[in-house]
Amino acid sequence: MDLSIVLYGLLAALAEILGGSVVVLRKQWPSIVQEYLLALSAGFLLALVFLELIPESLATMGAEASLFILLGYGVLHFFEHTIVGHLHFGEETHREVMLSRVASYGTFAGLFVHAFFDGFAISAGMQFDFSLGLLVFFAVLLHKIPEGLTIASVMLAAEHRRKTALLASGAIGAATMLGVLSVFLLAGVSQGVVGFAFAFSAGAATYVGATDLVPEINRSTNRVIPLLVFGGMLLFYLGASLISPIN
Repeated sequence: MDLSIVLYGLLAALAEILGGSVVVLRKQWPSIVQEYLLALSAGFLLALVFLELIPESLATMGAEASLFILLGYGVLHFFEHTIVGHLHFGEETHREVMLSRVASYGTFAGLFVHAFFDGFAISAGMQFDFSLGLLVFFAVLLHKIPEGLTIASVMLAAEHRRKTALLASGAIGAATMLGVLSVFLLAGVSQGVVGFAFAFSAGAATYVGATDLVPEINRSTNRVIPLLVFGGMLLFYLGASLISPIN
């Protein structure tokens, strides 16, 4: 097991817990900062998917990669929006919707699955190509603090105890680590499975960027936020140029 990959997964998980702690400890975190981070993350993630993950998957697995990319997108959609209902990252801003404990459990389940595939994508990317995985890590890290803010705020809005809100953010951080470790188990069965995991994570990353993050950005009344999506794309290009030049 590559301990450096585990360490990156742990950093992402800790960012999740940090976001939850900010809410639980009643420290002020301007909502505009959350919107900025989500917009940058969406742009970075979509650039990563279309400039690196999909081309690399196709180059490695051929046409078969398309099936696994679609499967990755479909599985995340199935769990987030079919099993646990319609999930929004910004639900804590609509407190009248989130007073139901049932709704808070649904949001927790959706974010748990989402976080699992965040870790899955980091680990698969780094095992496939470490520099690519590093870019995946940065994309995930950008939205981890807002994700932690979201789940803690939702739990408090549903009148759960502060301890429960903090545990919820910790559990979602743990889901990220489970995703990281699951790829090691797959790789232990067959190294060829890592190729599948990489293509699958490309589809999951497409879902996170295009379906989870972009709709939240589009709901913002701040006209600067959509422009930051392009800033995230530029950030990706600059980062990729330094870490692993785009072919």
